[in-house]
This record gives sequence, structure tokens and C-alpha cells, in this order.
Amino acid sequence: MISIEEARELMEKKVETDALRKHMLAVSAIMEALAAKLGIEGEDTEKWALVGLLHDLDYERTKDNFEQHGLVTAEMLNGELPEECLDAIKAHNERTGFEPNSEMAKALIAADAVSGLIVPTALMMPSRKLADVSVKSLKKKFKDKSFARTVSREKIMICEDLGLDRNEFFKLALEALQEISDELGV
Repeated sequence: MISIEEARELMEKKVETDALRKHMLAVSAIMEALAAKLGIEGEDTEKWALVGLLHDLDYERTKDNFEQHGLVTAEMLNGELPEECLDAIKAHNERTGFEPNSEMAKALIAADAVSGLIVPTALMMPSRKLADVSVKSLKKKFKDKSFARTVSREKIMICEDLGLDRNEFFKLALEALQEISDELGV
């Protein structure tokens, strides 16, 4: 299995956009926090972090053919990640036709979506910092459908399939991103 360090090197090599790299780091942090919350330990926690880190590895290559997004990443990582990880990456894009049939796949969908709510919320703060974001501000932005309107609120709510209510998920995801705020630049 590929290591976190090797995965970061691969991301740096394959992903040109700084914003996309930061998004991938954010999703990885949320996935790792979710794994810990769900009692997943050891190498399995690392798998969750890797899935978050690498889930959009093909995004720049597939953005004009979105049905392939996730499939190309799975192809690129074949032999580097276990099948369950590849399946989660394929399932995070509903256009691939792969169903999210595992906790990992559902977590990836929810983590991917919630990161798209948290970072823009931070950028709306006067300080433009994650440190000033609260669960209360996330709840308010979640309800405002015009804010971060491309973020699927339904995908965020997949957190309930993992046994977390929305507020608990917001808190977990926010704290995960606050821990890496320097790396994210917010």
C-alpha cells in the first residue's frame, strides 16, 4: 500500500492547482478524523486518510469528461491501494455508476462536500481564518442555499449514515481543518 508520504508526492506531481491540493488535504484530514470517531484504528485509519488525499487525483484530467472522474484515479492507483479504497474513490462521483456501499465511501462523499462548506465560510470571516468559524456559523451557511450553492447539502447529510448528526459532523470536520489551517492557508 502506498504511504502517506508517497501519496503526497504523487499529489504534488499530478495536481497542478494549489486550491485543489488544499481541498484534497482538507478531505484527508476530515476522513482521518471520521475514522478515529468511528473507532477505526491503525493501518485502516491510514487508508481513510489516503482515500481523502487521493480522491481527486484525476480531477484536472477528467473535468471535461466528468463521468470518468474517480475511475481514472482508481486506474492510476490500482495496486497501490486496496480495492475498498478504490471503490470508495469511484463511488464518490455519482456519475460513475458506482454505489457507496461502505462506510468509507459514504464518509468520502460527506467529507468532500463538507469541506466545500467550511473553507468558504472561513473566507467570509473578517479574519479569513478557520479559527473564527464555529458550528453555529456553519449551520447558518448550510441553511443558506445561495451560499456555496454548488455544495450538496444532501451529500453532507450522508454523515447520518455514519451515525453522526449534522452538528457533530460539522464540529468534527471543522476541528480537523483547524488542525491543519496553516497548511490550508486559512
